[in-house]
Amino acid sequence: MSIKKNTSHEKTIKKSSQHIRKKTIVIAIIPLLALSGMIIFLFGPGQALLNTGTSLPIVTIERIEFHKGEIISLIRNTGPETIDIAQADVNDRITAAAIEPGKTLTRFAEAKIIIPFSWEPGVPYEIGVTTSDGTRFSKGIDAAALAPTPDIQQASFFAVLGTYVGVIPVLIGLLWYPFIKRLSANKYNFFLSLTTGLLVFLGIDALVEANEIAGENVAKAFNGQVLIAMVTIVSFLSLLYTSEKLVERASVRKHLHPANQSAATATTPTSTSTLLPAATPNSVSEKETMAKPIAISLMISIGIGLHNLGEGLAIGAAVLLGQVAFSTFLIVGFTLHNTTEGLAIVAPMAKTGKVKIRKLLVMGLIAGAPAIIGTWIGGFMYSPYAAIMFLAVGAGAIFQVVFSIASMMAKNNSNNKINIENGIENNENDRKPSILSTSVIAGFIIGMVIMYVTSLLIAS
Repeated sequence: MSIKKNTSHEKTIKKSSQHIRKKTIVIAIIPLLALSGMIIFLFGPGQALLNTGTSLPIVTIERIEFHKGEIISLIRNTGPETIDIAQADVNDRITAAAIEPGKTLTRFAEAKIIIPFSWEPGVPYEIGVTTSDGTRFSKGIDAAALAPTPDIQQASFFAVLGTYVGVIPVLIGLLWYPFIKRLSANKYNFFLSLTTGLLVFLGIDALVEANEIAGENVAKAFNGQVLIAMVTIVSFLSLLYTSEKLVERASVRKHLHPANQSAATATTPTSTSTLLPAATPNSVSEKETMAKPIAISLMISIGIGLHNLGEGLAIGAAVLLGQVAFSTFLIVGFTLHNTTEGLAIVAPMAKTGKVKIRKLLVMGLIAGAPAIIGTWIGGFMYSPYAAIMFLAVGAGAIFQVVFSIASMMAKNNSNNKINIENGIENNENDRKPSILSTSVIAGFIIGMVIMYVTSLLIAS
């Protein structure tokens, strides 16, 4: 009888649970039905009540390219209604033009306007587009320049350019590793804080550059500034999660390494009920301490790589649009500016013991090589939307790295206080300073100043 009662009771609970679940689903659907009804009303009977006035057309001229004997303008309908392109002009003079795929553009549709025109290099031009209702939209170019064509010669030029401004400076910065490795803990923390100053400047620079691109080339309908903020936050959180997983994975690998297992087995009584040797809390903490700086350096490489990808996009686009003239002085400016990025990579892992040269080179390539890819994308198929996305992702990655470095420094300071409380005091030169000590704050400020001064060597 008791078994039957228990079975009946379980069935009752199950039915009650199913009833509650169905009721919850119905409650969740009610607001959606109400919202759907309101939208149907607004597009139906509500249109006669709410639609007053005339919607104005909006055309965004996203890009202007100068080719032999013609000017190509890429436009997009960013207004609320379908529009027709009536004519195009150069410097307010109406000219013949071909429109591909057609003159009628629905909302957010894009078109290419091809204007046969004998333009002159270095001369400013204003390209205008007029819709069928007589509204004119225009965009100016300060100095016309021949757009690069995707061929081996131009691709090689961009590759060399990306190597000079991205790869070589970062690899030069890695040469700071032996110097930082020999520093005392106090001076080492100074360079860690200097690294955060370098990175914060890079992050702010990426956001400012993305905001400028959004303001000049992205239609207001796309909410470019909001998109930048959203992508930066999502990038920060995603890479923070990834960084923690990398640290956990590296700690587990070190824990499972045969040498660690044998050492632990020698100091731990054998037990038939355990598959892995036990590890003391201190050994696990030490492994995490070793793993985290390397993971941080890897994330710094990724963050700087994403930033250099966005920087390469900007450089390639500047060449495409004729907005920059490269010279030895400009290349030297980029080299000095980006060499500090290599310093930012090696600083966190300088106290983790021996690091293989191959690992340093891989991190340097991760940070620098994207500049080459960026110049290709920017020079041959530039998109302002891709540019602000990459710059925002790079900014989020850099701020995540700054957060990780600050956390590591705070943890080191906390461990130092615990050692002092336990009577284990370090040498006076090896004491880890407070997160708000003079050396840490000075390092951060100097890092920002270095990046600002070297950025002045780069023409905007």
